[in-house]
Amino acid sequence: MKSYLITCLVVLGFTFSSHAKPLKVYLLVGQSNMQGHAAVRTLAHLGMDPKTVPLLKAIQNDDGSAKVHDQIWISSIDTSEESGVKEGKLTVGYGAGGREPKIGPELTFGITMQQHVGEPILLIKTSWGGKSLNTDFRSPSAGPYQFNEQQIENFKKRNKDVAAERKVRAERTGVYYRLMLEHIRKVLGDIKAVYPRYDAKVGYELAGFVWFQGWNDMVDGGTYPTRGQPGSYDAYSKNLAHFIRDVRKDLKAPKLPFVIGVMGAGGPIAKYGPDQKRYAGIHGEFRKAMAAPAKLPEFKGNVTAVFTENYWDGQLSELVDRRGKINAKRRELSMDQSLTRAQRDKAIAEFSAKLFTREELKVLEVGVSNAAYHYLGSAKILGQIGKAFADALADIE
Repeated sequence: MKSYLITCLVVLGFTFSSHAKPLKVYLLVGQSNMQGHAAVRTLAHLGMDPKTVPLLKAIQNDDGSAKVHDQIWISSIDTSEESGVKEGKLTVGYGAGGREPKIGPELTFGITMQQHVGEPILLIKTSWGGKSLNTDFRSPSAGPYQFNEQQIENFKKRNKDVAAERKVRAERTGVYYRLMLEHIRKVLGDIKAVYPRYDAKVGYELAGFVWFQGWNDMVDGGTYPTRGQPGSYDAYSKNLAHFIRDVRKDLKAPKLPFVIGVMGAGGPIAKYGPDQKRYAGIHGEFRKAMAAPAKLPEFKGNVTAVFTENYWDGQLSELVDRRGKINAKRRELSMDQSLTRAQRDKAIAEFSAKLFTREELKVLEVGVSNAAYHYLGSAKILGQIGKAFADALADIE
């Protein structure tokens, strides 16, 4: 009987191990919006919309505490940490460093992706604020950064040494591309340090890459001197295509599924108000350029673009714009020296009551924690974006 039991256990053990799958690893890369600037306190906004309540339930326990996801592990660059890295089981707090805990797309991406695959997964996030593709993330096959004639002329007008400027740019070029690879390789070289249950005999599979970057290129009038005009960001499209090829080559993953998170701060251009319309050309052309590589024949079926403008919260944005009137009123009242502080405060309170309902004030209070270029620091917006990234990858697979 004893020998029979041992034999069964051995057979069962063999069966289990023979069906074990490689650990799926997902790479999340970009600048500040991949870092994530949504304060954890803005998660409450998810609970105010029936459409996003399921996301909140996936993130929080019934008592409001954050869930810790046993099947999802993460290693994330975090310059606010002494080690420069934050690792462990996925939960809130893996967004950008700062005075309060934040989230980025990684949280709902990880939750949704794990639901799709139904097995443990590992996320490796390498993101740094304020970094461009034209210089910082520039990959090898894109070649050296080339100053255009206008830039060279400007250097000369300012009595700058063109050769020295070229040297400085060359030293900066590709630094964060290399740092990205360095961290990815470090984690892949010792996965057990992040995910203790990792089975090295079974191995891992690079299952997806998400790119969420763009702001620094979009606003760079030096690199893109005709920005806003048709084709003005074609160089970004070419550099991104080089980036995809080089990532796949350097990580030895020739068909690595790739998601491009197209910049969408401000929402759909068709819905831009009077104050936004002056940016419509720049935003529209840049979004086209970001999405363009997904249409290349060589990337058919394994590169896709997610238009993050579709997850912009129009109500939240309008409330922020309306709040600007309060700030203007406050400045106006501060000029009136005949008013006491109490009188000014009362006037502001009365003015606010006319502008907002109580429900609107509540949405504004809990929903926003940062500027528009950081998607208002909204967990509702970034939460939906992270989910969309995972769904897009699942469609590729």
